[in-house]
Amino acid sequence: VATSFLVTDVVAKFGLQRAIQGAALFMAAGCWLRSGLGFLNAGVLADYPLIVAGTVLVGIAQPFFQCTPPLLSAKWFANNERSTSTAIALNFNQIGIATAFLVGGGMATSSRGLENYFGLIACMTTLVTFGTLLQFQNDPPVPPSTSELEKLVKGEQEPPFFESVQHFFSTKGFTRPLAAFICSISITNVVGAFIDDVMNRGGVTGQFQIDLAGAGFELAIVAGGIILGGYVDKTKEYKKVTMACLAATALLVLPLGLTDHYLGREPFLVILALLGLGISAGPIQPINAELAVDVTYPGDETAVESVQQIGGNLVSALLIPLAEKASERDYTLLRGVPGLESDIRGDVVLLIALAGITLAYFSSFDAPLARTAADEGEDDDVVFEITSEELPESVSMPETSFQEQEQTTRTAFQNGN
Repeated sequence: VATSFLVTDVVAKFGLQRAIQGAALFMAAGCWLRSGLGFLNAGVLADYPLIVAGTVLVGIAQPFFQCTPPLLSAKWFANNERSTSTAIALNFNQIGIATAFLVGGGMATSSRGLENYFGLIACMTTLVTFGTLLQFQNDPPVPPSTSELEKLVKGEQEPPFFESVQHFFSTKGFTRPLAAFICSISITNVVGAFIDDVMNRGGVTGQFQIDLAGAGFELAIVAGGIILGGYVDKTKEYKKVTMACLAATALLVLPLGLTDHYLGREPFLVILALLGLGISAGPIQPINAELAVDVTYPGDETAVESVQQIGGNLVSALLIPLAEKASERDYTLLRGVPGLESDIRGDVVLLIALAGITLAYFSSFDAPLARTAADEGEDDDVVFEITSEELPESVSMPETSFQEQEQTTRTAFQNGN
């Protein structure tokens, strides 16, 4: 979380390419410190200080990957691709968690197994780092959207992080997607943290089956983000999709807390609810990252996501101990109704309340989509004004239509601006 306060200014100073490549080197170095090379010989676990130092380096690197997907999408993807791109980049963190469930659960059962697991992570991270150093680029040859082109032509300079934060909170509509993002990440973090207890309530008790369910939950988050992100790219129905996802989240959390109900301890019910929860709760994060960027345009995309990640992780850190305490309490649901009276755990009641409150708050969202307006050219004279002084010296700008101006500018960038 601490590094999230620095990501925006580091990216602004050194550029996205250098920031990501530097973070990749930090991550690889941290992984090798944790492995201690013990997996290559006697399998002796690295000294504890090295494990701590390696974990700190990995922690420093992670926000650079978590806070930059909206910027990556803005730089490289068109208006009808950005939500999907952000969903893939932002939610693919869950692939790592799913791998930890499937691979780590089987390997890290002994000191030797844990060392081999750390070694495997170090090797895989090194391959990814080499790929990043060789292939990652800062910008495409031509801006992919009118909104991005406008920022480049006007020479928009990103302000310091804390100045951006002040501007965001004074921008109409920013806090609604922020609340939705925090709600989503908090619920998925709590469910992931207590996956063993959640599965046990539904009759799933084998560790391998629990690991499979946990991996399925994380993969469902990724799949849901891609599917609904694609829908939002086509329709720009940020509000409609977010409200539907929040309502489905509140509904699908319910079966995870039932401890004594008509269906008994039914594994199929809890697994189905868990997968549905991943599909509904996961997409809220990338969709509302893009929504927040849209309403704050031409603000700094990295700063927007940094605020959301900071808020989401801090609230998650506070919510987990509260959920653990609440899980010790049982409440009666539909008391006196034959066949439907059930006991429900307090942690799930807490999560349902969080989703419900967020849904009520988000329902009042009515801010204009500034970036979408720029991309669609709703007001050519205001949204996208180009003068000859703003173009390279080699390019002249006659009195032409908006579409002709845009094409001339794109050609100028492609030919050497």
